[in-house]
Amino acid sequence: MQEYNEKLDLSFFYAEAKKKGFENNATKKMLVDSIAKEKHWNVWILYYNCIPVGSVAAHSFDDVMGNKSYRILARTCVLSHLLPFNSLRSVNQIIHHQNVTGQFLIPICLDWVPIDSNLYITSNANSVGSQRLVHSIWCPAMEKSRQIKFVKEINYRNTIQTVWEFFPKEFFKFYDNNMNWIKCKL
Repeated sequence: MQEYNEKLDLSFFYAEAKKKGFENNATKKMLVDSIAKEKHWNVWILYYNCIPVGSVAAHSFDDVMGNKSYRILARTCVLSHLLPFNSLRSVNQIIHHQNVTGQFLIPICLDWVPIDSNLYITSNANSVGSQRLVHSIWCPAMEKSRQIKFVKEINYRNTIQTVWEFFPKEFFKFYDNNMNWIKCKL
């Protein structure tokens, strides 16, 4: 994982994201500049064999959810076709974090936010990228395991989005017991 900085050459990543229909990750304007407008923010790039294959962002969310609030897993993208293994194939793999998102993208966000923060994830039913699948499969699986909880629907960034509260203690109950196969392969 590499924290975003202006020196990173992400032209390959942007082109691949565009091919996959990941519009929120296909340009610097969408991936970085839109997040950089927030009071507190960060973007990270996931590399495999020195090739950028993923991204994730986190930012303050006080204006929406109140003091000490952060939105994590914003601009999440994994170019799975560039990895040597399948990612997110079953509900069990989602719940037990046997995927890139659970083992790398969530932990980097959690490491960055202040420890006593209220954490949220947003999803929507749009067909852009894989957002619809996150909304209809990933979030319900995580809610069923009590790692996240539905809060409300809002109009955020010109899109109807579902806000989910994220519970780090519950996340780590599943994370600690299942940190096996992906780490070995990356």
